[in-house]
Amino acid sequence: VQLVESGGGSAQAGGSLRLSCAVSGFTQNTYSLGWFRQAPGEEREGVADIDNTGHIRYVDSVKGRFTISKVNAKNTLYLQMNSLKPEDTAMYYCAAATSRWVPLREASFRYWGQGTQVTVS
Repeated sequence: VQLVESGGGSAQAGGSLRLSCAVSGFTQNTYSLGWFRQAPGEEREGVADIDNTGHIRYVDSVKGRFTISKVNAKNTLYLQMNSLKPEDTAMYYCAAATSRWVPLREASFRYWGQGTQVTVS
């Protein structure tokens, strides 16, 4: 499974950005797709994920501001980020899990993209 993120960049506080993740390869064993982020000096944090049934989870800090979605026909995962805050600044990663009902944690996701930088000032 290959994952390629795009859409990062800079935004003012209160602004919006939309991240995209193109998914390719053998995706039949992929049960969940998610977004993670990692700020300098911090651990990688799960932001949101969506599984094959459409069930969605968010970390508390982004609830009501971020929206995860996917378009299966385009094999693309999205993260719409609104009301951005400086503390949202991080490298954002797309990831895929090959097991069901896994925690929204780095160790539970098998495949990773290279990341896209988001900077909020």
